[in-house]
Amino acid sequence: MNRALFACLLLMPMLSWAKTNPADYAITVHVQSSHVVSMCNDILGHPNCEKKQHLSAIVDGKKYELDSYGDYDVLLRIGDYKAKLLPEEQRDGDIPLGSYEYRRRYEFLFPDGRTRKYTVVGESE
Repeated sequence: MNRALFACLLLMPMLSWAKTNPADYAITVHVQSSHVVSMCNDILGHPNCEKKQHLSAIVDGKKYELDSYGDYDVLLRIGDYKAKLLPEEQRDGDIPLGSYEYRRRYEFLFPDGRTRKYTVVGESE
């Protein structure tokens, strides 16, 4: 019994690493600027505010504005990061996108193996 538990404990770190394959992160994102912004909304009279990372970045020669998922009150350092494009989700009740619009999300892989998701919230030339 103890040997089986010990073997599971040894394998768990390898299983969690297997989820993040660095080869999947083939896109290079160059972060040009990083800001912490407060984003607030009012849900049925209850204000809710959280801090997000807002990035100006270049991906494949295009300039994007990206916002983080989750509550982050730290700056991301300027530089190059590896990322992957996440599949587009269709939400129930969504009006299908026209050929003139898009929704895009990236997941960054950081040197320590952690990941963070960002949504494209702006595009410029």
